[in-house]
Amino acid sequence: MTTPQVWESEEFQKCAEFHGHICPGLSLGFQAAKLALNTLAEKRAGDEEIVAIVETDACSADAVQVLTGCTFGKGNFIYKDYGKMALTLLSRKTGSGVRVSMRPGAFAPDDRHFTLLRKIMNGQADEEDTRQFRALHLERSRAVLEMPPDKLFTVESTQIELPAKAVIEPSAPCSRCGEPTMPSKLEPVDGGLICRGCLE
Repeated sequence: MTTPQVWESEEFQKCAEFHGHICPGLSLGFQAAKLALNTLAEKRAGDEEIVAIVETDACSADAVQVLTGCTFGKGNFIYKDYGKMALTLLSRKTGSGVRVSMRPGAFAPDDRHFTLLRKIMNGQADEEDTRQFRALHLERSRAVLEMPPDKLFTVESTQIELPAKAVIEPSAPCSRCGEPTMPSKLEPVDGGLICRGCLE
Protein backbone atom coordinates (compact mmCIF):
# COMPACT_ATOMS: atom_id res chain seq x y z
CA MET A 1 0.00 0.00 0.00
CA THR A 2 1.43 3.40 -0.97
CA THR A 3 1.72 6.27 1.52
CA PRO A 4 -1.23 8.18 -0.01
CA GLN A 5 -3.32 4.99 0.22
CA VAL A 6 -2.37 4.52 3.88
CA TRP A 7 -3.06 8.21 4.58
CA GLU A 8 -6.53 7.93 3.07
CA SER A 9 -7.25 4.45 4.43
CA GLU A 10 -10.16 3.89 6.78
CA GLU A 11 -7.77 2.46 9.40
CA PHE A 12 -5.53 5.53 9.50
CA GLN A 13 -8.48 7.93 9.41
CA LYS A 14 -10.06 6.10 12.38
CA CYS A 15 -6.80 6.55 14.29
CA ALA A 16 -6.75 10.26 13.45
CA GLU A 17 -10.40 10.68 14.44
CA PHE A 18 -9.85 8.91 17.76
CA HIS A 19 -6.69 10.89 18.52
CA GLY A 20 -8.11 14.20 17.32
CA HIS A 21 -5.41 15.10 14.79
CA ILE A 22 -2.64 13.68 12.61
CA CYS A 23 0.89 13.87 13.97
CA PRO A 24 4.22 11.99 13.70
CA GLY A 25 3.52 10.15 16.96
CA LEU A 26 0.22 8.82 15.64
CA SER A 27 1.99 7.63 12.48
CA LEU A 28 4.63 5.88 14.61
CA GLY A 29 1.93 4.12 16.62
CA PHE A 30 0.16 3.13 13.41
CA GLN A 31 3.34 1.62 11.96
CA ALA A 32 4.25 -0.16 15.22
CA ALA A 33 0.78 -1.65 15.73
CA LYS A 34 0.53 -2.87 12.11
CA LEU A 35 3.99 -4.42 12.37
CA ALA A 36 3.19 -6.16 15.66
CA LEU A 37 -0.15 -7.50 14.42
CA ASN A 38 1.40 -8.77 11.18
CA THR A 39 4.33 -10.38 13.00
CA LEU A 40 1.96 -12.25 15.33
CA ALA A 41 -0.48 -12.96 12.49
CA GLU A 42 -3.28 -11.57 14.68
CA LYS A 43 -6.33 -9.50 13.86
CA ARG A 44 -7.91 -6.69 15.86
CA ALA A 45 -9.23 -7.92 19.19
CA GLY A 46 -12.99 -7.96 19.56
CA ASP A 47 -12.61 -8.89 23.21
CA GLU A 48 -9.42 -9.89 25.07
CA GLU A 49 -7.81 -12.14 22.46
CA ILE A 50 -4.65 -10.05 22.46
CA VAL A 51 -2.95 -7.83 25.04
CA ALA A 52 -1.04 -4.63 24.26
CA ILE A 53 1.59 -3.13 26.55
CA VAL A 54 2.73 0.38 25.64
CA GLU A 55 5.70 2.12 27.23
CA THR A 56 4.59 5.70 26.62
CA ASP A 57 1.43 7.72 27.13
CA ALA A 58 2.21 9.81 24.04
CA CYS A 59 0.27 10.02 20.77
CA SER A 60 1.33 6.61 19.47
CA ALA A 61 -0.69 4.84 22.18
CA ASP A 62 -3.97 5.99 20.60
CA ALA A 63 -3.18 4.34 17.26
CA VAL A 64 -2.31 1.14 19.15
CA GLN A 65 -5.73 1.12 20.84
CA VAL A 66 -7.61 1.68 17.58
CA LEU A 67 -5.72 -0.88 15.49
CA THR A 68 -5.32 -3.64 18.07
CA GLY A 69 -8.70 -3.29 19.75
CA CYS A 70 -6.91 -3.37 23.12
CA THR A 71 -8.40 -0.80 25.50
CA PHE A 72 -8.30 0.21 29.16
CA GLY A 73 -11.97 -0.68 29.47
CA LYS A 74 -11.40 -4.28 28.38
CA GLY A 75 -8.35 -4.62 30.60
CA ASN A 76 -6.08 -5.69 27.75
CA PHE A 77 -4.30 -2.35 27.29
CA ILE A 78 -1.48 -1.87 29.77
CA TYR A 79 0.58 1.30 30.20
CA LYS A 80 4.11 1.30 31.60
CA ASP A 81 5.58 4.75 32.26
CA TYR A 82 8.98 4.15 30.65
CA GLY A 83 8.94 6.99 28.12
CA LYS A 84 9.82 4.67 25.23
CA MET A 85 8.28 4.27 21.78
CA ALA A 86 7.78 0.56 22.33
CA LEU A 87 4.84 -1.83 22.05
CA THR A 88 4.54 -5.42 23.23
CA LEU A 89 1.69 -7.43 21.76
CA LEU A 90 0.71 -10.79 23.27
CA SER A 91 -1.61 -13.45 21.86
CA ARG A 92 -3.80 -15.34 24.32
CA LYS A 93 -4.51 -17.91 21.60
CA THR A 94 -0.90 -18.90 20.89
CA GLY A 95 0.94 -17.56 23.96
CA SER A 96 3.34 -15.81 21.58
CA GLY A 97 4.47 -12.24 22.03
CA VAL A 98 6.39 -9.61 20.12
CA ARG A 99 8.04 -6.37 21.26
CA VAL A 100 8.38 -3.60 18.69
CA SER A 101 10.72 -0.79 19.76
CA MET A 102 12.00 2.27 17.93
CA ARG A 103 15.54 2.07 16.60
CA PRO A 104 17.96 4.72 17.94
CA GLY A 105 18.08 7.64 15.51
CA ALA A 106 15.47 6.07 13.22
CA PHE A 107 13.36 9.22 13.17
CA ALA A 108 15.58 12.05 14.33
CA PRO A 109 13.94 15.28 15.54
CA ASP A 110 13.75 18.13 13.05
CA ASP A 111 15.14 21.29 14.68
CA ARG A 112 12.72 23.69 13.00
CA HIS A 113 9.72 21.49 13.76
CA PHE A 114 10.75 21.17 17.41
CA THR A 115 11.42 24.92 17.78
CA LEU A 116 7.99 25.74 16.39
CA LEU A 117 6.36 23.13 18.65
CA ARG A 118 7.93 24.74 21.71
CA LYS A 119 6.76 28.21 20.62
CA ILE A 120 3.21 26.91 20.21
CA MET A 121 3.26 25.12 23.56
CA ASN A 122 4.58 28.27 25.27
CA GLY A 123 1.95 30.49 23.61
CA GLN A 124 4.62 32.46 21.71
CA ALA A 125 3.77 31.37 18.16
CA ASP A 126 2.37 33.90 15.71
CA GLU A 127 0.16 33.07 12.74
CA GLU A 128 3.10 32.32 10.44
CA ASP A 129 4.76 30.08 13.03
CA THR A 130 1.51 28.14 13.38
CA ARG A 131 1.13 27.78 9.61
CA GLN A 132 4.72 26.51 9.26
CA PHE A 133 4.30 24.13 12.17
CA ARG A 134 1.13 22.57 10.76
CA ALA A 135 2.79 22.06 7.38
CA LEU A 136 5.90 20.50 8.95
CA HIS A 137 3.76 18.38 11.30
CA LEU A 138 1.90 16.82 8.38
CA GLU A 139 5.09 16.46 6.34
CA ARG A 140 6.81 14.56 9.15
CA SER A 141 3.69 12.46 9.77
CA ARG A 142 3.77 11.38 6.13
CA ALA A 143 7.53 10.74 6.33
CA VAL A 144 6.95 8.18 9.08
CA LEU A 145 4.41 6.34 6.94
CA GLU A 146 6.85 6.32 4.02
CA MET A 147 9.56 4.57 6.03
CA PRO A 148 9.83 0.77 5.89
CA PRO A 149 8.80 -0.53 9.33
CA ASP A 150 12.07 -2.48 9.72
CA LYS A 151 14.01 0.81 9.38
CA LEU A 152 11.94 2.35 12.18
CA PHE A 153 11.66 -0.54 14.61
CA THR A 154 13.43 -3.51 16.10
CA VAL A 155 11.22 -6.59 16.44
CA GLU A 156 11.89 -9.21 19.11
CA SER A 157 9.94 -12.30 20.12
CA THR A 158 9.08 -12.27 23.79
CA GLN A 159 7.58 -14.64 26.32
CA ILE A 160 5.75 -12.76 29.07
CA GLU A 161 3.22 -14.18 31.46
CA LEU A 162 -0.14 -13.04 30.22
CA PRO A 163 -2.04 -10.81 32.64
CA ALA A 164 -5.30 -12.10 34.06
CA LYS A 165 -8.45 -11.27 32.14
CA ALA A 166 -10.52 -8.31 33.29
CA VAL A 167 -12.26 -8.83 36.61
CA ILE A 168 -15.98 -8.14 36.84
CA GLU A 169 -17.42 -8.09 40.35
CA PRO A 170 -20.39 -6.44 42.11
CA SER A 171 -19.51 -3.19 43.86
CA ALA A 172 -19.41 -2.65 47.62
CA PRO A 173 -19.58 0.71 49.40
CA CYS A 174 -16.48 2.41 50.75
CA SER A 175 -16.79 2.73 54.54
CA ARG A 176 -15.68 6.37 54.36
CA CYS A 177 -17.24 7.99 51.27
CA GLY A 178 -19.96 5.41 50.60
CA GLU A 179 -19.21 5.28 46.87
CA PRO A 180 -19.62 1.90 45.10
CA THR A 181 -16.19 0.32 44.64
CA MET A 182 -14.79 -2.97 43.35
CA PRO A 183 -14.29 -5.06 46.50
CA SER A 184 -10.85 -6.16 45.31
CA LYS A 185 -9.81 -2.47 45.33
CA LEU A 186 -10.98 -1.78 48.89
CA GLU A 187 -8.39 -1.72 51.69
CA PRO A 188 -9.10 -2.79 55.30
CA VAL A 189 -8.66 0.20 57.65
CA ASP A 190 -9.85 0.43 61.28
CA GLY A 191 -12.39 -2.35 60.86
CA GLY A 192 -13.85 -0.92 57.62
CA LEU A 193 -13.12 -1.23 53.94
CA ILE A 194 -11.78 2.01 52.41
CA CYS A 195 -11.42 2.93 48.75
CA ARG A 196 -8.03 4.00 47.47
CA GLY A 197 -9.32 7.49 46.79
CA CYS A 198 -10.12 8.01 50.46
CA LEU A 199 -6.79 6.49 51.47
CA GLU A 200 -5.03 9.19 49.48
